[in-house]
Amino acid sequence: HVQLVESGGGSVQAGGSLRLSCVVSGYTYSSICMGWFRQHPGKEREGVATFDSDGTTSYADSVKGRFTISRDNAKNTVYLQMDSLKPEDTAMYYCAADPDVSRGFWFRPDQYADWGQGTQVTVS
Repeated sequence: HVQLVESGGGSVQAGGSLRLSCVVSGYTYSSICMGWFRQHPGKEREGVATFDSDGTTSYADSVKGRFTISRDNAKNTVYLQMDSLKPEDTAMYYCAADPDVSRGFWFRPDQYADWGQGTQVTVS
C-alpha cells in the first residue's frame, strides 16, 4: 500500500521561507520518480519540482533559483525548500510518486500514480 504524507505548509510573509516534507511508504523509495505540484484555486495542478528515477532534478521556471527539491533516502522523505516566497506561490502543494515517468513528462500530473493529501501554503 503506497502512502505519501506531506507536512510543513503554513502562512508566511512575502520573502520568507518554508520547507515541505513528504514521507513515502510502500515503494522502493530510491528508484522512483518524485514530484512536487501545486494547485491554485480554480486552476489546474502544475509541476513545481521533480526528481526522476536517477536523481536528476527539474524545476518550473517560476520557481528556479528560489525552490530546492531534495531527498533523504534513509528517511524515505523528499523535501521542498521554498525561499523568497511570493504571494503568487500561494497554493495547495502536493507530492506525487510513480515508478516510471517518461523522460520529459515530469511535470505532467497524469504521469504520477500516487499522491499525498496536500498541504496549504499561504504567502501574504
